[in-house]
Amino acid sequence: MKAVETIKQIRLAIARQKSKSQRIGFVPTMGALHEGHLSLIRLAKKHSDFVVVSIFVNPTQFGPKEDFKKYPRNLKKDAALCQTAGADLIFAPVPEEIYPQGFSTYVNVEHLTQGLCGASRPGHFQGVATVVSKLFNIVQPDAAVFGQKDAQQLAVIRQMTRDLDLPVKIIGAPIVRERDGLAMSSRNRYLSLEERQQAVALSRALNMAQRLVKSGKRESGIVKRELIKVLKHYAPLGKIDYLEIVDNATLKPVKVIQKNTLLALAVKFPSARLIDNIVV
Repeated sequence: MKAVETIKQIRLAIARQKSKSQRIGFVPTMGALHEGHLSLIRLAKKHSDFVVVSIFVNPTQFGPKEDFKKYPRNLKKDAALCQTAGADLIFAPVPEEIYPQGFSTYVNVEHLTQGLCGASRPGHFQGVATVVSKLFNIVQPDAAVFGQKDAQQLAVIRQMTRDLDLPVKIIGAPIVRERDGLAMSSRNRYLSLEERQQAVALSRALNMAQRLVKSGKRESGIVKRELIKVLKHYAPLGKIDYLEIVDNATLKPVKVIQKNTLLALAVKFPSARLIDNIVV
């Protein structure tokens, strides 16, 4: 499996495949791959003939106090994992290739980016939307796969794709979890042993909330209070960044939980900020 670094190289490789009438699947990542990413690659393979994986730690989606410099990077290991999952080509540009000197154009998706992670990470989704729109223009995929774990990101990308009339089918992939329920994340490796043990509280709280909803508890305020109790009890090292119950499409808060409602939360541990969600 080949890895290329320049826009010229990736466009030439894609042109060769499209000349053979191959459908292009695309999985944008920041590397530090795990089984969650590999599930995206395998899903992309089902929807296409030729799968491209981008590995690019995007500087524009990190805030000034976030972990851009220490974000894990291991291209050799990531490439081996991509190959096992069935990827056909890796696009691994340097930042200067994506953001050359004088770059000054950004994509901003309004409304959907105001709450949840957008409230505590200003500018994050502008960076996400900008880099994904650039990658779509470079790779020209027929389908692109994004994980449901980043539910707000998935909603933002879908909105951007519709608004800009981009001919890309956006496919959402289920959350992949560790055996104990913790959602897989590249940032899990930052956690201390004690933090890792307590991090299971995120999925435990969401599962409890799902049981409450199934039992007939539909008032968002009641469910949120129970979620907070579980998180505070089982994850005392964590600080709740947000805990929201919103419509899964519009991301607007709901007072009564109905079909297709998103329960989303973010918890800051001393070593890492984790997110998780569930749709009920």
